[in-house]
Amino acid sequence: MIEQTRSTVAAQANAALTLTNWQIGHLINTDVLAEQRAEYAHEIVVTLSRQLTAHYGRGFDRANLYRMRQFSQVFPDPDFVATLSQQLSWSHFIALIAVDGNTARDFYIQQAVDARLSVRALRELIGRQGFERREIANAQTPGGSAVPLDTFSDPYFLDFLGLQDAYAERDLEDALIRDMEAFLLEVGNGWTFVARQKRMTIGNDDFALDLLFYSRPLHRLIAVELKVGRFKPAHEGQMKLYLKWLDRYERRTDEEPPLGLILCTETSREQVELLEMHKDGIVVAEYWTALPPREELQQRIAQIYRDARERIARRTLSPADHDPAMRTND
Repeated sequence: MIEQTRSTVAAQANAALTLTNWQIGHLINTDVLAEQRAEYAHEIVVTLSRQLTAHYGRGFDRANLYRMRQFSQVFPDPDFVATLSQQLSWSHFIALIAVDGNTARDFYIQQAVDARLSVRALRELIGRQGFERREIANAQTPGGSAVPLDTFSDPYFLDFLGLQDAYAERDLEDALIRDMEAFLLEVGNGWTFVARQKRMTIGNDDFALDLLFYSRPLHRLIAVELKVGRFKPAHEGQMKLYLKWLDRYERRTDEEPPLGLILCTETSREQVELLEMHKDGIVVAEYWTALPPREELQQRIAQIYRDARERIARRTLSPADHDPAMRTND
């Protein structure tokens, strides 16, 4: 009872603090700086900071006031802020303010709420380009796909495994089993581990699926195959066989058809798109066991993200747009 009461009081205090900060930022925008020229804005905020600090103590330094002002600009709807403040702290909002674009910010808000991410986990997800990696994976799942959007990422970051330059698929599998909690946080919300080396007997042959998971939000089994090296078209046939076996012998009546995830150290996304494996519920993604420096990582993900958007744009073009011979001059 005591713990529940303290938790409730803390949540109420956080919501009140967050709304107060929003209102302060809104007042600075509308009443304090509304008619002031830009050259005076800095001086005015500095003066306001001194006055508030003198009256109320810490928490009203110039940087914080600018942050509150930006908060009210990025989240202009007070009702939305009031609702969200019941689930996210002021520190969560500070991390979200820095995100560029409403679509990306909405993604991180949903992740933070659904997975109940700590502030540290949210900042790490943002720093590891979670939104962009999801959009790269979505580029492989156009209309008519058997793979729900916003389900997978590409690439996956498995740097927490501590693998060296040379390793075998068994080493990768062993490392994932040891660090299963970290892997589950990376691959998606609501995944649970089911089996390793899932045995499948088909006719006189035995097969073994590397890893089998269950997604509670999707109500599906998810088969994961680990490959060291580039993606090969032969991997598609192998995964199709596993999915058909799981669909026949493991899928329950209240579940959706199983999905397949093939993780490779390198893949040709153009090749994956051409094979159209998404129609069979199969996704191919790269995994990186070592990350480059932060700036280089952002540049590499940004380039892959741009390429993914270009592939989406090409798919939306008509045949006439692709074939110069079919175009007519205006």
